[in-house]
Order: sequence, then C-alpha cells, then structure tokens
Amino acid sequence: MAVLARATREELVDAWNKWPQRPDFDAVRGPETGLVMLRGRIGGGGAPFNFGEATVTRATMRLSTGRIGHAYAFGTDKEKVRHAALFDALWQDETFRQRVESDVIHPVRDRLDAEDKRNQEETAATRVDFFTMVRGED
Repeated sequence: MAVLARATREELVDAWNKWPQRPDFDAVRGPETGLVMLRGRIGGGGAPFNFGEATVTRATMRLSTGRIGHAYAFGTDKEKVRHAALFDALWQDETFRQRVESDVIHPVRDRLDAEDKRNQEETAATRVDFFTMVRGED
C-alpha cells in the first residue's frame, strides 16, 4: 500500500488501461478528501502534541469478483486513489497478485528507489565533516 500511495496518477492509470480484462467495480466509499491530524513528539519520547493537519484522500472499491480494496494517499487526487484501491483489490486475488506486483508495484518501487538514491547522492555531495583539531599545548 505504501508503494501504491506514492505512485503517480499516470503510473496507475496507465497500468489500469493496459490491464487485460478489467473487472467491473463499484465504489463502496469515496473517493473522498478530508483532513487528518498529524501528531508528533519532541525527541521521540516527549509528550505527544498536535503538529498540524494534512489533506488525505481515501477510497474503498469493490470488484465484481467481491474483492474489496482500500487506499489512502496524501493530497486530493481522487482518480489516483481510486486506481490504487482497484489494484489493492486485484492484489488480494491470488490469480492476479503476481501480475499486480510485476506490472504495477515493481516499476513504481524501482522509480522510487532511483529517486531515493539520487537524493542520497545529492545530499552526500554537500556533506561537511566537522572535526576538532587539537593544539599541541597543554
């Protein structure tokens, strides 16, 4: 689900359009957009506090096979979340699981890994090592 939530709308829509024999589906809930409260802790161990709010879109879709898929993602892209929920429902069916992983999840994960690696390399290029020089005086 984390990979589907970070996928782009184009990646999910393209994968859905290429999917052979797309099943019929109904919306059980949404897609709908709302706010969630983000909580934080200072230092990882302090008292929790309300940090702020984030916009989230969610959807629950039911395939004609009876499988139900759920999806949540930051932002307001309802089409993206609808397709993520459809792929979640397809993934739950053993006959489609391998295809969902190979055609949808792995390409998105590969793109995300490449982006993470590029960000790490850019960050490493600006890294500054601080050290203390000891003067020879006592």
